[in-house]
Amino acid sequence: MPERSSARSAIALVTDDFTELPHPARQTKPDGPLAWDGYDVLRARAADRTGEDESVVCGTARIEGTPAVLIAFEFGFLGGSLGERTGDRLEAAHTHAREHRLPVVALIATGGSRMQEGMVALTQLQGVARQSALTREAGLPQLAVLRDPTTGGGWATLGAGADVILALPGAQVGFAGSRVRPADADPAAYTAEAQVAAGAADAVVRPEELRPTLGRWLGLLGAPSTEPAPAPRPLGATDLPASGWAAVQRARSPQRPRAHHYLDAYFAHRVAISGDRCGGTDDGVLCGFGAHQGRTVAYAAQTGAATRPAGYRTAARLIRLADRLGIPVLTLVDTPGAANDAEAERQGVGAAIADLFDAVASARTPITSLVIGEGGSGGALALAAPGNTWASPDSYFSVIAPELAAAILKRPPQEVESTADQLRIRPQDLAELGIARTDVR
Repeated sequence: MPERSSARSAIALVTDDFTELPHPARQTKPDGPLAWDGYDVLRARAADRTGEDESVVCGTARIEGTPAVLIAFEFGFLGGSLGERTGDRLEAAHTHAREHRLPVVALIATGGSRMQEGMVALTQLQGVARQSALTREAGLPQLAVLRDPTTGGGWATLGAGADVILALPGAQVGFAGSRVRPADADPAAYTAEAQVAAGAADAVVRPEELRPTLGRWLGLLGAPSTEPAPAPRPLGATDLPASGWAAVQRARSPQRPRAHHYLDAYFAHRVAISGDRCGGTDDGVLCGFGAHQGRTVAYAAQTGAATRPAGYRTAARLIRLADRLGIPVLTLVDTPGAANDAEAERQGVGAAIADLFDAVASARTPITSLVIGEGGSGGALALAAPGNTWASPDSYFSVIAPELAAAILKRPPQEVESTADQLRIRPQDLAELGIARTDVR
């Protein structure tokens, strides 16, 4: 278990400066709203021990030069628990963020709601959720850093509800705290690393890398643009394929450039999101934000594998976040199709594809797409921008793979190549059909 840092230490770790916000005034009854015997004494002891008068410290700061509202939990103050006064401060912090158009960064270390305030404490979570929703509606990014521990309602609101979720190595993270889990629960499931593996958080970041990482995120997410992302230049072949089957062979060649080649060439630097927030990840789809010619562009790129439900959900999450922040999106299409195994069906592959179609169709931010390899059926089309898709010379786009089309049409295997020609799947065919363009410059 990592050493538990104080709120002020966590603030100093990531900020260039810090100015605490005024505390909202609240008249409290002796021993709190429940008249819990000895509660005032407990708070006084916590204040003496930590130097804080509540479990959260809120203020404004500059992180690698970018101004932000910072929320830092003090776990030493009654386990970083949320009570009435905590809720007041969190509300004031979000209000200040909206009034001054600042992102919100939460450095979380909490055991949940405060027992000595009962349901009054628990209902603070509704207020926190409301403030987060208002900040989201205002188009401001919210980032969370999961310290040790991040459990209970603090994880289920400020943590899991953030746009980007980073975690410190070894931090205890989970809705159930250590004292309320089943006796036989696997402790490894309640860690930062486990949450990233389950798609509930984006990355584990070492303490010494946290400040520059947050700085990159804040710099990218705070740069909206109304201009579409330019399509990347094709990196492979420059001549168009002579036949449909030649296009298929090119797209399936292990030597042709893949998504990571395009992303490396396109972006000066980039940061990645990971996970669908529904329990899954898919390495076959790379998602994140990067800097291209001085502008921020979001990206969702298939890597050539069959795309799994978690990949579609992560791409949809990326597009909706970019849309809310006013950031243009680039998608790279490259998949033989959606995963079609039994597990993919159990994970809701159809619903996941439908959700991505919806995210693309309803996005107000411009989306640009480039087909860089295989374009297999609806599993590829879901990531393609209607009316703004390009096709590289190394690609094809088809209603279904030629082999499967031949099988559906009850044709013998020797007719697969001629079927590929009939399907008109070459880049130049797509241009003639009005489906995609080939004139990338």
